[in-house]
Amino acid sequence: MLLKLSGEALMGELEYGTDPERVRAIAQEIAAVHRRGVEVAIVVGGGNIYRGMAAAAKGMDRATGDYMGMLATVLNALALQDALEKGEVPTRVQSAITISEVAEPYIRRRAVRHLEKGRVVIFAAGTGNPFFTTDTAAALRAAEVRAEVILMAKHGIEGVYTADPAKDPTAEFIPEITHKEALTRGLQVMDSTAFALCMDNNLPIVVFNMADDRNINRIVSGERVGTLVRT
Repeated sequence: MLLKLSGEALMGELEYGTDPERVRAIAQEIAAVHRRGVEVAIVVGGGNIYRGMAAAAKGMDRATGDYMGMLATVLNALALQDALEKGEVPTRVQSAITISEVAEPYIRRRAVRHLEKGRVVIFAAGTGNPFFTTDTAAALRAAEVRAEVILMAKHGIEGVYTADPAKDPTAEFIPEITHKEALTRGLQVMDSTAFALCMDNNLPIVVFNMADDRNINRIVSGERVGTLVRT
């Protein structure tokens, strides 16, 4: 499976930055699934760090801002790697931009080999290109390593709704939907480029609430959690 973690999932109750307790809790969830023999890859966002610099980024060139965001994802990947390895889970960070002192370069065959050897692989720095989100990176890496499912972890949201439940109290929960219908209705599951990649490669997506520590394990056990998006 490929787990897509937003940077906000690592914040806990902080306004921005990384909450060590929250990172440790997420690492424990991942470790529990890993112990069951599941091959786990992770793509992590950087919103928890980059949004703390949003004021400084105003008026900045888009490509420069995107590269800054990629570096933020590397920081998050290293924090998650440290928490996983303290839980005795062998982990490798692969970066789409070259930072050889702290992370391996992204090489698809090496990533697949790590997964086969029972290591958790964290993909950092998005796709390595500006103008693409970490959602797109998640869809791309999932297709490349032939993941069976993408788990989209949301912060405090149970799945996909007809509207933003934080703004519209009449928003209705959607237990299952197709990629095409979600695109047509403009539902914000992930960006359209990532969605098209998932649809073209028949990649199912489970959108779920990361706040419940049992959810990843329940999904792996075959329980219906959150919203299932499939072709």
